[in-house]
Amino acid sequence: MRTVRQLLDAKPAEIVSIGPDAPVIEALRRMAEREIGALLVMEGPELVGIVSERDYARKVVLQGRASKDTPVREIMTAQVRTVAPTDSVEHCMQLVTDRRIRHLPVLDGGRVVGVLSIGDLVKAVIEEQQQTLDQLQRYIAS
Repeated sequence: MRTVRQLLDAKPAEIVSIGPDAPVIEALRRMAEREIGALLVMEGPELVGIVSERDYARKVVLQGRASKDTPVREIMTAQVRTVAPTDSVEHCMQLVTDRRIRHLPVLDGGRVVGVLSIGDLVKAVIEEQQQTLDQLQRYIAS
Protein backbone atom coordinates (compact mmCIF):
# COMPACT_ATOMS: atom_id res chain seq x y z
CA MET A 1 0.00 0.00 0.00
CA ARG A 2 1.25 3.46 -0.88
CA THR A 3 2.00 6.16 1.65
CA VAL A 4 0.76 9.71 2.05
CA ARG A 5 4.22 10.96 1.00
CA GLN A 6 3.93 9.12 -2.33
CA LEU A 7 0.54 10.72 -3.01
CA LEU A 8 1.83 14.19 -2.12
CA ASP A 9 4.82 13.74 -4.43
CA ALA A 10 2.40 13.20 -7.33
CA LYS A 11 0.39 16.37 -6.56
CA PRO A 12 1.22 20.04 -7.05
CA ALA A 13 2.99 21.31 -3.92
CA GLU A 14 0.73 24.34 -3.42
CA ILE A 15 -0.99 24.68 -0.05
CA VAL A 16 -4.00 26.97 -0.16
CA SER A 17 -4.92 28.63 3.13
CA ILE A 18 -6.66 31.57 4.70
CA GLY A 19 -6.45 33.36 8.04
CA PRO A 20 -9.12 32.86 10.71
CA ASP A 21 -10.15 36.52 10.71
CA ALA A 22 -10.69 36.75 6.95
CA PRO A 23 -14.30 37.07 5.80
CA VAL A 24 -16.01 33.91 4.59
CA ILE A 25 -16.57 35.51 1.18
CA GLU A 26 -12.79 35.59 0.67
CA ALA A 27 -12.55 31.89 1.54
CA LEU A 28 -15.26 31.15 -1.00
CA ARG A 29 -13.44 33.16 -3.66
CA ARG A 30 -10.21 31.24 -3.09
CA MET A 31 -11.99 27.90 -3.22
CA ALA A 32 -13.79 28.87 -6.42
CA GLU A 33 -10.63 30.19 -8.10
CA ARG A 34 -8.77 26.97 -7.41
CA GLU A 35 -11.79 24.67 -7.81
CA ILE A 36 -11.28 23.07 -4.41
CA GLY A 37 -13.72 22.25 -1.63
CA ALA A 38 -11.77 23.36 1.44
CA LEU A 39 -9.04 25.67 2.72
CA LEU A 40 -6.66 25.25 5.59
CA VAL A 41 -7.05 27.95 8.22
CA MET A 42 -3.60 29.08 9.32
CA GLU A 43 -2.40 31.51 11.95
CA GLY A 44 1.19 32.06 10.90
CA PRO A 45 2.71 28.60 10.50
CA GLU A 46 0.11 26.97 12.79
CA LEU A 47 -2.88 25.00 11.50
CA VAL A 48 -5.89 26.18 13.50
CA GLY A 49 -8.72 24.72 11.43
CA ILE A 50 -10.19 23.90 8.07
CA VAL A 51 -13.09 25.61 6.30
CA SER A 52 -15.10 23.80 3.65
CA GLU A 53 -18.06 24.28 1.38
CA ARG A 54 -19.96 22.09 3.85
CA ASP A 55 -19.12 24.48 6.72
CA TYR A 56 -20.33 27.38 4.60
CA ALA A 57 -23.62 25.70 3.74
CA ARG A 58 -24.35 24.63 7.30
CA LYS A 59 -23.12 27.62 9.25
CA VAL A 60 -23.76 30.56 6.94
CA VAL A 61 -26.39 29.81 4.31
CA LEU A 62 -28.72 27.71 6.45
CA GLN A 63 -28.46 30.13 9.36
CA GLY A 64 -29.16 33.20 7.22
CA ARG A 65 -25.82 34.85 7.94
CA ALA A 66 -23.91 37.17 5.59
CA SER A 67 -20.75 35.85 3.91
CA LYS A 68 -19.06 39.26 3.89
CA ASP A 69 -19.62 39.88 7.61
CA THR A 70 -18.79 36.45 9.02
CA PRO A 71 -15.15 35.67 9.84
CA VAL A 72 -13.80 32.25 8.88
CA ARG A 73 -13.06 31.61 12.58
CA GLU A 74 -16.80 31.43 13.33
CA ILE A 75 -17.57 28.69 10.82
CA MET A 76 -14.34 26.68 10.48
CA THR A 77 -13.87 23.20 11.86
CA ALA A 78 -11.32 23.64 14.63
CA GLN A 79 -10.87 19.96 15.53
CA VAL A 80 -8.95 18.88 12.43
CA ARG A 81 -7.89 15.28 11.95
CA THR A 82 -4.40 15.18 10.41
CA VAL A 83 -2.11 12.49 9.02
CA ALA A 84 1.64 12.08 8.64
CA PRO A 85 3.60 11.50 5.42
CA THR A 86 4.44 7.99 6.59
CA ASP A 87 0.79 6.96 7.05
CA SER A 88 -0.67 4.51 4.56
CA VAL A 89 -3.42 5.25 2.08
CA GLU A 90 -5.38 2.45 3.75
CA HIS A 91 -5.18 4.26 7.11
CA CYS A 92 -6.33 7.52 5.51
CA MET A 93 -9.27 5.82 3.76
CA GLN A 94 -10.31 4.36 7.10
CA LEU A 95 -10.26 7.84 8.67
CA VAL A 96 -12.28 9.55 5.95
CA THR A 97 -14.89 6.80 5.80
CA ASP A 98 -15.23 6.28 9.56
CA ARG A 99 -15.33 9.99 10.41
CA ARG A 100 -17.10 11.17 7.23
CA ILE A 101 -14.50 13.80 6.43
CA ARG A 102 -13.33 14.91 3.00
CA HIS A 103 -9.92 16.52 3.55
CA LEU A 104 -6.87 15.44 5.55
CA PRO A 105 -4.11 17.95 6.21
CA VAL A 106 -0.67 16.33 6.25
CA LEU A 107 1.71 17.41 9.02
CA ASP A 108 5.41 16.59 9.13
CA GLY A 109 7.04 17.61 12.38
CA GLY A 110 4.16 19.98 13.12
CA ARG A 111 4.50 21.73 9.72
CA VAL A 112 1.77 21.50 7.08
CA VAL A 113 3.20 19.82 3.97
CA GLY A 114 0.01 19.15 2.01
CA VAL A 115 -3.63 18.14 1.98
CA LEU A 116 -5.24 14.94 0.72
CA SER A 117 -8.84 14.85 -0.40
CA ILE A 118 -11.07 11.83 -0.46
CA GLY A 119 -10.74 12.00 -4.25
CA ASP A 120 -6.95 11.63 -4.00
CA LEU A 121 -7.40 8.58 -1.80
CA VAL A 122 -10.05 6.92 -3.96
CA LYS A 123 -7.87 7.42 -7.04
CA ALA A 124 -4.89 5.83 -5.26
CA VAL A 125 -6.95 2.81 -4.16
CA ILE A 126 -8.34 2.31 -7.67
CA GLU A 127 -4.87 2.57 -9.23
CA GLU A 128 -3.51 0.02 -6.78
CA GLN A 129 -6.39 -2.38 -7.49
CA GLN A 130 -5.77 -1.96 -11.24
CA GLN A 131 -2.09 -2.79 -10.78
CA THR A 132 -3.04 -5.95 -8.89
CA LEU A 133 -5.49 -6.96 -11.63
CA ASP A 134 -2.85 -6.34 -14.30
CA GLN A 135 -0.37 -8.53 -12.42
CA LEU A 136 -2.93 -11.31 -12.05
CA GLN A 137 -3.79 -11.14 -15.74
CA ARG A 138 -0.10 -11.42 -16.68
CA TYR A 139 0.28 -14.38 -14.32
CA ILE A 140 -2.77 -16.15 -15.76
CA ALA A 141 -1.63 -15.48 -19.34
CA SER A 142 1.86 -16.89 -18.74
